[in-house]
Amino acid sequence: MPSTSSNNPKSMRAWIYTSTHGGLDKNIKLVDDASPPFLQQLPKDGILVRVRCSSLNPADHKFPELGIVARAIVPTPASPGLDFSGVVARTGDAVNDFHAGDKVYGRVGLNRYGTLGEYVCVQAKDCAIVPEGVSLEDASCIGTVGQTAYQCIVPNVKEGDKVFINGGSGGTGTFGIQIAKAVGCHVTTSCSGGNVELCRSLGADEIIDYTKENVSEVLKAKGQVYQLVVGNIGSAPSDLYKAADHFLLPEGKFVQIGGEVTLSDLKTTASRQFLPSFLGGGKRKWEYLVIKNSHDHLEQVGKWVKEGKVKVVIDEVFQYEDVPKAIEKLKRGHLKGKIVVRGCP
Repeated sequence: MPSTSSNNPKSMRAWIYTSTHGGLDKNIKLVDDASPPFLQQLPKDGILVRVRCSSLNPADHKFPELGIVARAIVPTPASPGLDFSGVVARTGDAVNDFHAGDKVYGRVGLNRYGTLGEYVCVQAKDCAIVPEGVSLEDASCIGTVGQTAYQCIVPNVKEGDKVFINGGSGGTGTFGIQIAKAVGCHVTTSCSGGNVELCRSLGADEIIDYTKENVSEVLKAKGQVYQLVVGNIGSAPSDLYKAADHFLLPEGKFVQIGGEVTLSDLKTTASRQFLPSFLGGGKRKWEYLVIKNSHDHLEQVGKWVKEGKVKVVIDEVFQYEDVPKAIEKLKRGHLKGKIVVRGCP
Protein backbone atom coordinates (compact mmCIF):
# COMPACT_ATOMS: atom_id res chain seq x y z
CA MET A 1 0.00 0.00 0.00
CA PRO A 2 1.25 3.52 -0.76
CA SER A 3 1.86 5.90 2.07
CA THR A 4 -0.86 8.55 1.88
CA SER A 5 0.75 10.64 4.61
CA SER A 6 3.98 11.14 2.67
CA ASN A 7 4.56 13.87 0.13
CA ASN A 8 6.84 11.48 -1.76
CA PRO A 9 4.79 8.35 -2.49
CA LYS A 10 6.22 5.81 -4.93
CA SER A 11 2.90 4.19 -5.85
CA MET A 12 -0.78 4.98 -5.43
CA ARG A 13 -4.29 3.63 -5.54
CA ALA A 14 -6.11 4.18 -8.83
CA TRP A 15 -9.09 3.00 -10.83
CA ILE A 16 -7.51 1.34 -13.87
CA TYR A 17 -8.84 -0.15 -17.11
CA THR A 18 -7.05 -2.23 -19.72
CA SER A 19 -10.12 -2.98 -21.85
CA THR A 20 -13.53 -1.34 -22.28
CA HIS A 21 -15.28 -4.22 -24.03
CA GLY A 22 -18.85 -4.12 -22.74
CA GLY A 23 -18.37 -0.66 -21.23
CA LEU A 24 -15.87 1.14 -19.02
CA ASP A 25 -18.04 0.63 -15.93
CA LYS A 26 -17.80 -3.14 -16.39
CA ASN A 27 -14.00 -3.20 -16.76
CA ILE A 28 -12.52 -0.59 -14.44
CA LYS A 29 -10.70 -2.03 -11.40
CA LEU A 30 -9.22 -0.53 -8.24
CA VAL A 31 -5.50 -1.24 -7.79
CA ASP A 32 -3.12 -0.38 -4.95
CA ASP A 33 0.15 -0.25 -6.88
CA ALA A 34 -0.17 2.15 -9.79
CA SER A 35 3.23 3.76 -10.42
CA PRO A 36 3.01 6.82 -12.68
CA PRO A 37 6.38 8.33 -13.67
CA PHE A 38 5.61 11.62 -11.93
CA LEU A 39 5.70 9.87 -8.54
CA GLN A 40 9.26 8.76 -9.25
CA GLN A 41 10.42 12.09 -10.66
CA LEU A 42 8.25 15.21 -10.59
CA PRO A 43 8.84 17.50 -13.60
CA LYS A 44 10.32 20.92 -12.85
CA ASP A 45 7.02 22.58 -13.79
CA GLY A 46 4.92 19.84 -12.17
CA ILE A 47 2.46 20.21 -9.31
CA LEU A 48 1.66 16.95 -7.51
CA VAL A 49 -1.89 17.03 -6.19
CA ARG A 50 -3.55 14.51 -3.90
CA VAL A 51 -7.06 14.26 -5.31
CA ARG A 52 -9.84 14.85 -2.79
CA CYS A 53 -12.73 15.02 -5.27
CA SER A 54 -13.19 14.28 -8.96
CA SER A 55 -16.18 15.19 -11.10
CA LEU A 56 -17.07 13.07 -14.10
CA ASN A 57 -17.65 14.14 -17.70
CA PRO A 58 -19.06 12.15 -20.64
CA ALA A 59 -15.58 12.11 -22.19
CA ASP A 60 -14.37 10.06 -19.23
CA HIS A 61 -16.17 7.02 -20.62
CA LYS A 62 -16.68 7.96 -24.28
CA PHE A 63 -12.98 8.35 -25.01
CA PRO A 64 -11.79 5.03 -23.52
CA GLU A 65 -14.71 3.27 -25.20
CA LEU A 66 -13.40 4.30 -28.62
CA GLY A 67 -11.21 1.21 -28.30
CA ILE A 68 -8.18 1.02 -30.57
CA VAL A 69 -8.43 4.72 -31.44
CA ALA A 70 -8.25 5.66 -27.77
CA ARG A 71 -5.41 3.23 -27.06
CA ALA A 72 -3.37 4.80 -29.87
CA ILE A 73 -3.54 8.12 -27.99
CA VAL A 74 -3.55 6.93 -24.38
CA PRO A 75 -1.95 3.48 -23.91
CA THR A 76 -3.47 1.10 -21.37
CA PRO A 77 -3.51 0.33 -18.52
CA ALA A 78 -4.86 3.79 -17.81
CA SER A 79 -6.97 5.70 -15.30
CA PRO A 80 -9.70 8.04 -16.58
CA GLY A 81 -10.82 11.41 -15.23
CA LEU A 82 -10.23 15.07 -16.12
CA ASP A 83 -11.59 17.21 -13.28
CA PHE A 84 -10.27 17.42 -9.74
CA SER A 85 -9.91 19.29 -6.52
CA GLY A 86 -7.33 18.43 -3.92
CA VAL A 87 -4.28 19.44 -1.93
CA VAL A 88 -0.82 20.16 -3.32
CA ALA A 89 1.60 17.49 -2.04
CA ARG A 90 4.75 18.97 -3.57
CA THR A 91 5.92 21.08 -6.48
CA GLY A 92 8.72 21.04 -9.03
CA ASP A 93 11.68 23.37 -8.77
CA ALA A 94 10.30 25.81 -11.37
CA VAL A 95 6.90 26.28 -9.67
CA ASN A 96 6.56 29.51 -7.68
CA ASP A 97 2.84 30.25 -7.39
CA PHE A 98 1.70 27.02 -5.72
CA HIS A 99 2.96 25.43 -2.52
CA ALA A 100 2.51 22.22 -0.54
CA GLY A 101 -0.75 22.38 1.40
CA ASP A 102 -2.58 24.66 -1.06
CA LYS A 103 -6.13 23.58 -1.92
CA VAL A 104 -6.47 23.61 -5.70
CA TYR A 105 -8.92 22.65 -8.44
CA GLY A 106 -8.65 22.25 -12.17
CA ARG A 107 -8.46 19.94 -15.14
CA VAL A 108 -5.82 17.55 -16.44
CA GLY A 109 -5.23 16.77 -20.08
CA LEU A 110 -5.68 13.33 -21.58
CA ASN A 111 -3.02 11.05 -20.15
CA ARG A 112 -2.61 7.59 -18.63
CA TYR A 113 -3.16 8.79 -15.06
CA GLY A 114 -6.34 10.81 -14.69
CA THR A 115 -8.24 12.10 -11.70
CA LEU A 116 -9.62 8.72 -10.59
CA GLY A 117 -6.15 8.03 -9.23
CA GLU A 118 -4.92 9.07 -5.80
CA TYR A 119 -2.57 11.69 -7.26
CA VAL A 120 -2.36 13.76 -10.44
CA CYS A 121 0.44 15.86 -11.88
CA VAL A 122 -0.57 19.22 -13.38
CA GLN A 123 0.97 22.49 -14.48
CA ALA A 124 0.11 26.00 -13.29
CA LYS A 125 -2.18 26.59 -16.29
CA ASP A 126 -4.25 23.55 -15.30
CA CYS A 127 -5.30 24.70 -11.84
CA ALA A 128 -6.19 27.53 -9.47
CA ILE A 129 -6.43 28.04 -5.71
CA VAL A 130 -9.80 27.07 -4.21
CA PRO A 131 -11.47 30.31 -3.07
CA GLU A 132 -12.29 30.61 0.61
CA GLY A 133 -15.77 29.30 1.34
CA VAL A 134 -15.98 27.07 -1.76
CA SER A 135 -16.17 23.35 -0.99
CA LEU A 136 -13.86 20.82 -2.60
CA GLU A 137 -16.93 19.07 -4.04
CA ASP A 138 -18.07 22.25 -5.78
CA ALA A 139 -14.54 23.17 -6.88
CA SER A 140 -14.03 19.76 -8.51
CA CYS A 141 -16.90 20.49 -10.91
CA ILE A 142 -15.39 23.61 -12.47
CA GLY A 143 -12.52 22.19 -14.54
CA THR A 144 -14.15 21.01 -17.76
CA VAL A 145 -17.69 22.39 -17.80
CA GLY A 146 -16.81 25.71 -16.16
CA GLN A 147 -14.01 26.42 -18.64
CA THR A 148 -16.09 25.14 -21.56
CA ALA A 149 -19.01 27.41 -20.72
CA TYR A 150 -16.68 30.35 -20.17
CA GLN A 151 -14.83 29.84 -23.45
CA CYS A 152 -18.08 29.41 -25.40
CA ILE A 153 -19.79 32.46 -24.01
CA VAL A 154 -17.53 35.20 -22.66
CA PRO A 155 -15.44 35.86 -25.82
CA ASN A 156 -18.56 35.94 -28.02
CA VAL A 157 -21.00 38.25 -26.24
CA LYS A 158 -21.40 41.66 -24.64
CA GLU A 159 -23.83 42.91 -22.02
CA GLY A 160 -27.40 42.91 -23.30
CA ASP A 161 -26.90 40.20 -25.94
CA LYS A 162 -29.34 37.32 -26.28
CA VAL A 163 -27.96 33.79 -25.96
CA PHE A 164 -29.60 30.43 -26.64
CA ILE A 165 -28.18 27.46 -24.73
CA ASN A 166 -29.35 24.13 -26.11
CA GLY A 167 -29.41 21.79 -23.12
CA GLY A 168 -29.52 23.80 -19.91
CA SER A 169 -29.73 21.19 -17.18
CA GLY A 170 -26.48 19.25 -17.59
CA GLY A 171 -23.04 20.18 -16.37
CA THR A 172 -22.07 22.64 -19.11
CA GLY A 173 -25.61 23.96 -19.39
CA THR A 174 -26.01 24.81 -15.70
CA PHE A 175 -22.69 26.67 -15.76
CA GLY A 176 -23.51 28.28 -19.11
CA ILE A 177 -26.83 29.78 -18.01
CA GLN A 178 -25.21 31.38 -14.99
CA ILE A 179 -22.06 32.60 -16.73
CA ALA A 180 -24.15 34.21 -19.46
CA LYS A 181 -26.22 35.96 -16.79
CA ALA A 182 -23.07 37.00 -14.91
CA VAL A 183 -21.88 38.92 -17.99
CA GLY A 184 -25.27 40.54 -18.53
CA CYS A 185 -26.93 38.43 -21.22
CA HIS A 186 -30.56 37.45 -21.78
CA VAL A 187 -30.70 33.64 -21.73
CA THR A 188 -33.04 31.22 -23.47
CA THR A 189 -32.43 27.53 -22.85
CA SER A 190 -33.96 24.15 -23.63
CA CYS A 191 -34.58 21.25 -21.28
CA SER A 192 -37.15 18.60 -20.44
CA GLY A 193 -40.21 19.49 -18.39
CA GLY A 194 -38.74 17.98 -15.24
CA ASN A 195 -35.81 20.41 -15.35
CA VAL A 196 -37.66 23.64 -16.10
CA GLU A 197 -37.64 24.82 -12.48
CA LEU A 198 -33.92 24.05 -12.16
CA CYS A 199 -33.07 26.14 -15.22
CA ARG A 200 -35.35 28.95 -14.05
CA SER A 201 -33.69 28.93 -10.62
CA LEU A 202 -30.30 29.38 -12.31
CA GLY A 203 -31.50 32.53 -14.05
CA ALA A 204 -32.80 31.44 -17.47
CA ASP A 205 -35.16 34.10 -18.86
CA GLU A 206 -36.95 31.83 -21.32
CA ILE A 207 -37.20 28.04 -21.32
CA ILE A 208 -38.23 25.71 -24.14
CA ASP A 209 -39.46 22.25 -23.11
CA TYR A 210 -38.09 20.11 -25.94
CA THR A 211 -40.48 17.28 -25.04
CA LYS A 212 -43.46 19.49 -25.87
CA GLU A 213 -42.20 21.93 -28.50
CA ASN A 214 -40.02 21.89 -31.59
CA VAL A 215 -36.97 23.84 -30.44
CA SER A 216 -35.97 25.05 -33.89
CA GLU A 217 -39.46 26.25 -34.76
CA VAL A 218 -39.90 28.11 -31.47
CA LEU A 219 -36.61 29.93 -32.03
CA LYS A 220 -37.36 30.74 -35.68
CA ALA A 221 -40.59 32.42 -34.58
CA LYS A 222 -38.57 34.88 -32.50
CA GLY A 223 -36.68 36.24 -35.50
CA GLN A 224 -33.01 37.14 -35.81
CA VAL A 225 -32.40 38.24 -32.22
CA TYR A 226 -29.67 35.94 -30.84
CA GLN A 227 -25.97 36.78 -30.80
CA LEU A 228 -24.86 33.30 -29.75
CA VAL A 229 -26.09 29.71 -29.82
CA VAL A 230 -24.34 27.17 -27.61
CA GLY A 231 -25.01 23.56 -28.63
CA ASN A 232 -24.40 21.46 -25.52
CA ILE A 233 -25.98 18.34 -27.03
CA GLY A 234 -23.57 17.80 -29.89
CA SER A 235 -25.37 17.98 -33.22
CA ALA A 236 -28.88 17.49 -31.81
CA PRO A 237 -31.37 18.50 -33.02
CA SER A 238 -29.90 17.97 -36.46
CA ASP A 239 -31.75 20.92 -38.02
CA LEU A 240 -30.74 23.47 -35.38
CA TYR A 241 -27.74 24.96 -37.19
CA LYS A 242 -29.57 25.42 -40.49
CA ALA A 243 -32.55 26.88 -38.62
CA ALA A 244 -30.18 29.36 -36.95
CA ASP A 245 -30.24 31.37 -40.21
CA HIS A 246 -33.64 32.54 -38.98
CA PHE A 247 -32.87 33.32 -35.32
CA LEU A 248 -29.16 34.18 -35.15
CA LEU A 249 -28.12 37.72 -36.00
CA PRO A 250 -26.07 37.93 -39.23
CA GLU A 251 -22.93 38.53 -37.16
CA GLY A 252 -23.89 35.86 -34.62
CA LYS A 253 -22.12 32.58 -33.94
CA PHE A 254 -23.11 28.96 -33.39
CA VAL A 255 -20.73 27.11 -31.03
CA GLN A 256 -21.03 23.31 -30.83
CA ILE A 257 -19.73 21.28 -27.90
CA GLY A 258 -19.00 17.59 -28.16
CA GLY A 259 -21.25 15.02 -29.76
CA GLU A 260 -21.83 11.31 -30.14
CA VAL A 261 -19.34 9.16 -32.04
CA THR A 262 -21.92 7.79 -34.47
CA LEU A 263 -22.04 7.96 -38.26
CA SER A 264 -25.15 10.17 -38.28
CA ASP A 265 -23.73 12.55 -35.69
CA LEU A 266 -20.38 12.81 -37.46
CA LYS A 267 -22.19 13.43 -40.75
CA THR A 268 -24.27 16.25 -39.23
CA THR A 269 -21.22 17.86 -37.62
CA ALA A 270 -19.24 17.62 -40.87
CA SER A 271 -22.05 19.20 -42.88
CA ARG A 272 -22.23 22.10 -40.43
CA GLN A 273 -18.53 22.70 -40.81
CA PHE A 274 -18.02 22.16 -44.53
CA LEU A 275 -21.33 22.36 -46.44
CA PRO A 276 -21.67 25.82 -48.06
CA SER A 277 -24.97 27.65 -47.84
CA PHE A 278 -25.58 27.44 -51.62
CA LEU A 279 -25.60 23.66 -51.26
CA GLY A 280 -27.99 23.69 -48.33
CA GLY A 281 -25.66 24.47 -45.43
CA GLY A 282 -26.17 27.13 -42.81
CA LYS A 283 -25.09 30.74 -43.30
CA ARG A 284 -23.99 31.64 -39.79
CA LYS A 285 -20.48 31.36 -38.38
CA TRP A 286 -19.97 27.90 -36.82
CA GLU A 287 -17.31 26.74 -34.38
CA TYR A 288 -16.54 23.42 -32.73
CA LEU A 289 -15.12 24.31 -29.34
CA VAL A 290 -11.90 22.63 -28.27
CA ILE A 291 -11.32 23.49 -24.62
CA LYS A 292 -7.95 24.87 -23.56
CA ASN A 293 -6.92 24.90 -19.93
CA SER A 294 -6.48 28.43 -18.56
CA HIS A 295 -5.53 29.41 -15.03
CA ASP A 296 -7.27 32.76 -15.53
CA HIS A 297 -10.53 31.18 -16.72
CA LEU A 298 -10.52 28.68 -13.85
CA GLU A 299 -9.86 31.49 -11.40
CA GLN A 300 -12.67 33.67 -12.78
CA VAL A 301 -15.27 30.91 -12.64
CA GLY A 302 -14.12 30.07 -9.11
CA LYS A 303 -14.56 33.73 -8.16
CA TRP A 304 -18.12 33.69 -9.49
CA VAL A 305 -18.83 30.56 -7.43
CA LYS A 306 -17.47 32.27 -4.32
CA GLU A 307 -19.60 35.37 -5.01
CA GLY A 308 -22.73 33.29 -5.50
CA LYS A 309 -23.13 34.32 -9.14
CA VAL A 310 -22.60 30.70 -10.19
CA LYS A 311 -24.12 27.87 -8.18
CA VAL A 312 -22.61 24.43 -8.72
CA VAL A 313 -25.35 21.87 -9.35
CA ILE A 314 -24.43 18.35 -8.22
CA ASP A 315 -26.63 15.41 -9.17
CA GLU A 316 -25.00 12.89 -6.81
CA VAL A 317 -21.81 12.33 -4.80
CA PHE A 318 -20.23 8.84 -4.84
CA GLN A 319 -17.61 7.33 -2.56
CA TYR A 320 -14.28 6.31 -4.09
CA GLU A 321 -15.13 2.61 -3.88
CA ASP A 322 -18.26 3.20 -5.99
CA VAL A 323 -16.60 4.52 -9.15
CA PRO A 324 -18.19 1.84 -11.41
CA LYS A 325 -21.66 2.89 -10.16
CA ALA A 326 -20.81 6.54 -10.81
CA ILE A 327 -19.72 5.77 -14.38
CA GLU A 328 -22.83 3.67 -14.94
CA LYS A 329 -25.02 6.60 -13.89
CA LEU A 330 -22.98 8.99 -16.05
CA LYS A 331 -23.59 6.78 -19.07
CA ARG A 332 -27.35 6.77 -18.49
CA GLY A 333 -27.36 10.54 -19.02
CA HIS A 334 -30.11 13.06 -18.28
CA LEU A 335 -28.27 14.34 -15.22
CA LYS A 336 -29.08 17.45 -13.24
CA GLY A 337 -25.62 18.97 -13.07
CA LYS A 338 -22.54 16.97 -12.18
CA ILE A 339 -21.53 13.63 -10.66
CA VAL A 340 -18.80 13.90 -8.02
CA VAL A 341 -16.54 11.12 -6.73
CA ARG A 342 -14.83 11.64 -3.39
CA GLY A 343 -11.09 10.96 -3.46
CA CYS A 344 -9.21 7.96 -2.15
CA PRO A 345 -9.65 7.79 1.66
